Amino acid sequence: MILLDGNSLTLAYVAKVARGCEPVGLSEAGRQQIIDSRKIVDKILDEESPVYGISTGFGDFSKIFISKEKREKLQRNLILSHATGVGDYLPEDVVRSAMLLRANSLAKGYSGIKLSTVEMLLEMLNRRVCPAVPSKGSVGASGDLAPLSHMVLVMLGEGQAFVNGKLVSGAEALAQCGLKPVALGGKEGLALINGTQIMTAVGCMVWQDAVDLLKTADVAAALCTEALKGTRTAFDLRISKVRPHVGQLATTDNMLRLTAESPIIESHINCSKVQDAYSLRCVPQVHGASKDALRRMEETLSIEINAATDNPLIMPDTGEAISGGNFHGQPIALVMDYLKLALAEIGNISERRINRLLDSHLSELPPFLTAYPGEDSGLMITQYTAASLVSENKVLVHPASADSIPTSANQEDHVSMGTIAARQAREILENVRYILAIECLAAAQGIDFLSPLKPGKGTGAAHQAIREVVPHLDEDRMPAPDIKKIYSLIAEGILVKKVEDAIGLLKIV
Repeated sequence: MILLDGNSLTLAYVAKVARGCEPVGLSEAGRQQIIDSRKIVDKILDEESPVYGISTGFGDFSKIFISKEKREKLQRNLILSHATGVGDYLPEDVVRSAMLLRANSLAKGYSGIKLSTVEMLLEMLNRRVCPAVPSKGSVGASGDLAPLSHMVLVMLGEGQAFVNGKLVSGAEALAQCGLKPVALGGKEGLALINGTQIMTAVGCMVWQDAVDLLKTADVAAALCTEALKGTRTAFDLRISKVRPHVGQLATTDNMLRLTAESPIIESHINCSKVQDAYSLRCVPQVHGASKDALRRMEETLSIEINAATDNPLIMPDTGEAISGGNFHGQPIALVMDYLKLALAEIGNISERRINRLLDSHLSELPPFLTAYPGEDSGLMITQYTAASLVSENKVLVHPASADSIPTSANQEDHVSMGTIAARQAREILENVRYILAIECLAAAQGIDFLSPLKPGKGTGAAHQAIREVVPHLDEDRMPAPDIKKIYSLIAEGILVKKVEDAIGLLKIV
């Protein structure tokens, strides 16, 4: 069981809970921090002084004082009125991640929530009650208010949730799992939704998938290097040591190990070609820069998943309730936009390698990788699909964080759009998976034409993994199912695992 204290959650633990359904509880420190923080809120509730969100309204209504007898209704109304999300529901792993992150933030002891409410959130998580959370509606400041409200609705017996894959009402979901709705006390509604947990949850899942994606990109590039009879000279470690970016060094090492012991490369080691095109020669520099972006994202997420992002914050040492802006998603928005560009560039350079594989003037391979040019089209149109996805990514990569629009009667006059950036990063990642699948399909076909020469140790393992699910293209057939099968190899981590079983772990840093 993973125990939460608000300070020691890791990205690996997030993945275990979100995707592996690891059980979660509160540590003794976490429990005590919640209890101590709640005592301060109870004291504030007994007083008549205005404190934002506890004895006042929200947003532009912060000027309105709320009397004692109406404060519980205030918190319930907050959740009901803020549940304005639209669009498709977020995937289960994202929602589970958000529930975990919200509970961890509350366990830090700066939000003043009741212990029983946090325990209810964790019970829902452990019993696989997954609130139905619409993906759109957050501007990424004042917290992810709309989507988090849909998450909290189920705690109240409202809204909808998925149980065993079936969408049911919130009340039915709780009943099926032996749980009873909670009644929110003072400040609790605000404590549950005033935070960055949706954008951060999406970010955590994208980060997890991007680690494997960047390894896959190196595998695809190595396969392509083999198929195009490229040289390993550009991967000489001495080149990267005089420009020692961490990602570049990692990629250089990967490329050398992937193509090691390659009869294909040995067969043309003394050819007249001096150097390869940039899409091969600059793989360490381009892929490496994207790895550096991923590392920066990891640093930001690791802080954010252990952060108090509520407002006001309850200070346990002085008993103060201090209003601030920790709910603002700018740190996440910027790194998600950075990652969008980093992933899109992986797709850009991959498509250029696909084009080289299919153009016989550049590849010295059969045109469009078919033995029957003219009669057959071979893999001609796969490049069209890759080009389409690359262009789509160029639209999605526009920085969401460059935009802001005032909300709440201009009280909240600058917002991050971080949740949009996170969702776009997830979409770009999916597109790049398909682009890399097309590159792997084409590179494997190209390697086949070099038989009886064999690829290297790592590329050989990758080629074999591809051929286990997709046969050589002897004559025209629908490429779409082949692309999908290789996409699944990538998305499920099978391709990278088979390569790593052969040559050891591929490096990200």
